Amino acid sequence: MTIPKHIVSAAAIVLNDKGEILLIKGPRRGWEMPGGQVEEGESIKDAAVRETKEESGIDIEVIKFCGIFQNVKGAICNTLFVGKPIGGEPTTSPESLEVGFFPVDEALNMVTVGNFRQRIEYCLNEERQPFLIEF
Repeated sequence: MTIPKHIVSAAAIVLNDKGEILLIKGPRRGWEMPGGQVEEGESIKDAAVRETKEESGIDIEVIKFCGIFQNVKGAICNTLFVGKPIGGEPTTSPESLEVGFFPVDEALNMVTVGNFRQRIEYCLNEERQPFLIEF
């Protein structure tokens, strides 16, 4: 019997008091929400908080779990949360060439890779939550 190997990731849609969304510009995929792989022994919620801090310099509080995008063939589960900033300053990292808060409409036009825009749209639409999108 083969032991399954899956990747679990966590990402946060971070909205500030002005209703702007936090985006990072990665070296490979362009503009996206902060997020990454859940480490062994770490909760998905804690991973979203850690990844956001590492990639953007922003400390967040997770407000809610929104749903999952599952790449079935790739064995990847992407968990998505909404959060709010509670500290820190926008700071670049090896994973982020640029960091900033942007109006939602502008941010959605900036995100062009894969289904990342759809992920943000689903997290901003409470009527779609919780969601499970399999592809």
